[in-house]
Amino acid sequence: MAVPIVLSNATVPLLGAVDTGVVGQLGLAAPIGAVGLGAVVLATVYWIFSFLRMGTSGLAAQAHGAGDLAERSAILLRALIIGGVAGLLFVVLQAPMMAGAFALAPASAEVEGLARQYLSIRLWGAPATIALYAITGWLVALERMRGILWLQLWMNGLNIALDLWFVLGLGWGVPGVAAATLIAEWTGLALGLWLCRDAFGPVLGAARARLADRAALRLMIGVNRDIMVRSVLLQACFTTFIFYGAGFGDVTLAANQVLLQFLEVSAYALDGFAFAAEALVGQAVGARSVAGVRRSSVMLGQWGAGGALLLALVFALAGPAIIDLMATDAGVRAEARLYLPWLVAAPLIGVTSWILDGVFIGATQTRAMMLTIMVSVAIYAVALLAFVPLMGNHGLWAALMVLNVARGVTMLLAYPGVERRALG
Repeated sequence: MAVPIVLSNATVPLLGAVDTGVVGQLGLAAPIGAVGLGAVVLATVYWIFSFLRMGTSGLAAQAHGAGDLAERSAILLRALIIGGVAGLLFVVLQAPMMAGAFALAPASAEVEGLARQYLSIRLWGAPATIALYAITGWLVALERMRGILWLQLWMNGLNIALDLWFVLGLGWGVPGVAAATLIAEWTGLALGLWLCRDAFGPVLGAARARLADRAALRLMIGVNRDIMVRSVLLQACFTTFIFYGAGFGDVTLAANQVLLQFLEVSAYALDGFAFAAEALVGQAVGARSVAGVRRSSVMLGQWGAGGALLLALVFALAGPAIIDLMATDAGVRAEARLYLPWLVAAPLIGVTSWILDGVFIGATQTRAMMLTIMVSVAIYAVALLAFVPLMGNHGLWAALMVLNVARGVTMLLAYPGVERRALG
């Protein structure tokens, strides 16, 4: 189950790395910073709706484990409706959203101008991107990991090919990167709906009749509310990281953007085991099996630890060469090398929290997730205030590592509630 998801998730940060590497071939720091800043702005608003993936995964896995096919389809339909409406609102409100984002981001005029071009194109993909959260969560719940792999391979493969054509072939620069992603998002939505086609088959009538079921809606609202708060707080941490880095100048902003691709590779690759935990733990909870919950949690934790060690070794040995592939500017290369040790440590530090995210989502222990992230964000804020004035950009990376340690520890303390959830 985990291998297709590991491969699938690894293609997501690979796309970010290619985006960065392609504009890095222009030989300037500003385009790298612009793509990074624009992508972070979108990630900030989109990740608010990541509750659609996580909430859909946990709820659908439990419905699947209980054998309730109509509710399983109804869960997907509700999530798609929410995603489509939210995406259309982003399209309509794109002007004020960009104005607010750049009022907060202390970037240079050149970086801001290029980032505006990027966002004005990418925002038209919001309905597709948000709806894909729901589709991915539903496929995870049903253990259709190969489908998710094909979906990501299609989207990211097409995106990479169009990146190379639009930017290096046609010379479109930053707008070319945005156009490539927009096309990939909408074609990906079409493929995703096809992969979920049995949700719209004979059971569709019964599923539509349940769309307004009060008990199901209350459960969905509660789960998604908790996850949304958790996602907003977590994304605020990463957005704060980017904005702090922008304050250190264009070269440091570009170097941090290059290094964040290492962190993305770690998180997305190891999240493959977390996705498997969502399905296995969710189905075990639906079947009321405490033993199944415990077995899945321990097994996936062990595999995650092994994956983290492997990633750390790869970054330690190949990190400088990867940096050189992603940026041609000598200043950006030198700056990124200074902070590479933090990225070697990142997989080992973050793996506990990433795997436990999947465990808690599968069990729909979302309130506990929300409370643990609140504590962790408070600790992160203290670390920022303490470390950045003393250590500069090193302090910024140190604070981010503290955040992941705090998340892992607080979730371990809350884990017994996951097993109690399986008891009903």
